[in-house]
Amino acid sequence: MTGHGCPQPPRNSPALSLLVTALALFTPSLQTSAPQANVDELRRAAEQGSASAQFDLGVIYDFGTGVAQDYAQALRWYRKAAEQGFADAQFNLGAMYAKGAGVDRDDTAAVQWYRKAAEQGHARAQFNLGSMYANNTGVRQDYSQAVVWWRKAAEQGHSGAQNNLAMTYASGRGIGQDYTQAVEWWRKAAEQGHAGAQYNLGVMYDSGSGVPQDYQLAIAWWRKAAEQGDPSAQFNLGVRYESGKGVPEDDAEAVRWYRQAAEQGDPSAQFNLGVMFDEGRGVPRDLAQAAQWWRRAAARGNVNAELNLGVMYDSGIGVPLDYAQAVGWWSKAAEQGDASAQLNLGVMYSQGRGVVLDYSQAVEWWRKSAEQGDARAQFNLGVMYDEGRGVARDEGKAVEWWRKAAEQGEASAQLNIGVMYAGGTGVSQNHSLAVYWWRQAAEQGDASAQFNLALAYRDGRGLSQDRSEAVMWMTIASARMSGADRQKCADAREALANELPPAQVAEAEKKAREWIARFERHVSP
Repeated sequence: MTGHGCPQPPRNSPALSLLVTALALFTPSLQTSAPQANVDELRRAAEQGSASAQFDLGVIYDFGTGVAQDYAQALRWYRKAAEQGFADAQFNLGAMYAKGAGVDRDDTAAVQWYRKAAEQGHARAQFNLGSMYANNTGVRQDYSQAVVWWRKAAEQGHSGAQNNLAMTYASGRGIGQDYTQAVEWWRKAAEQGHAGAQYNLGVMYDSGSGVPQDYQLAIAWWRKAAEQGDPSAQFNLGVRYESGKGVPEDDAEAVRWYRQAAEQGDPSAQFNLGVMFDEGRGVPRDLAQAAQWWRRAAARGNVNAELNLGVMYDSGIGVPLDYAQAVGWWSKAAEQGDASAQLNLGVMYSQGRGVVLDYSQAVEWWRKSAEQGDARAQFNLGVMYDEGRGVARDEGKAVEWWRKAAEQGEASAQLNIGVMYAGGTGVSQNHSLAVYWWRQAAEQGDASAQFNLALAYRDGRGLSQDRSEAVMWMTIASARMSGADRQKCADAREALANELPPAQVAEAEKKAREWIARFERHVSP
């Protein structure tokens, strides 16, 4: 019994981007006006105590309009206006403290000035104050307070606050979860052109959360967001055009949207664009381009891209053959917990490809993969226990891992566990269970299991003797074997057939042909 394991082939994962429930960070942008008066006249008015002139003079210095840009002077004049209760100046002063312009960054002071403006009904200050509460910035984190301030801004039509308020309803943070309310607020923001809200409203229509499910409306909102450059919406449009769900299937259109998102650095889009180049869908097949996009996705931690790059380097397809590079990429994916990469890394250590041969390392990586439920790794781990490579020999452990793989349909494990039951190795001898597992593997086309099942029928071990069934399974097995194994099976079949009436042999051969035809129809693409 020997181990197996082969690199996982490239795979496409066109899953939709999930609803973004993380709260948007505030942007401490400044409230501006367009001062028309002469700077000297403004200065005179400001020095005489005019709050609006003080604010306008602060804006002039802040943006360097007609004067040299000077954050310290901007801060000075904003403060004078703010201390007179001028809300726009209070907001801008908060923004100066938040970004450390003209003063050391001080989030607590930013909160103080935002609050003063917010209490006067300043929508942008209310939005930023809510964000400070949500992000534990300058004030103790308190989602319920974030909701209070975002609601005030949202009710004044602030689209960012409407978007964030919708997020809190969708996530249930700071307020009871309510998808209907989330949809209502996202719709208000989306209708104002907020790309994030348009994207999330599309997600709600796609999933049927808070609204009746409607793929066409989901696509319509994603298209609005995508046309504004939202990469998640662009990715989702690519997925829909690739799958033909809600729109006519169109690989070229899928590529167009994937490319737009990929060029903005979206790793899922970069991965899927690589798949399109790899498979020649929507673009001419170009393995070098596939590798390029997977490399860009891998640089952003996309585990599927890391896995596929390993496959390319291991096979020398699209890139020069380089086992060390394959090991390097699979190591990255394996460290992220990818079971297929862990399987493949174990194979490399077990064969000494790209690394020094090390059975203990092979066992370690196969164990990680096996514990995630990978049947191939479970089979290989069973082999290592059975043969005592990289681990103390333990036939009971071998059976334990093969059983896990066998129960998932791994034919090689079903064959081997049948052998263990037949010989009473690692388990109590039980010919009936041996037959059970060999039949499972035989029905999947495993020639060795088919031959073992035939011998059980011939000898009446674990089931009633039926030499006609034995001929049938030997005929099937010999058609799938080669070399010495095929000759051994053919000799056993001929010996048994010579003991049976010709009509019985002919019937067995007919049943074998029918089984092979059914099997080939089932496994054909």
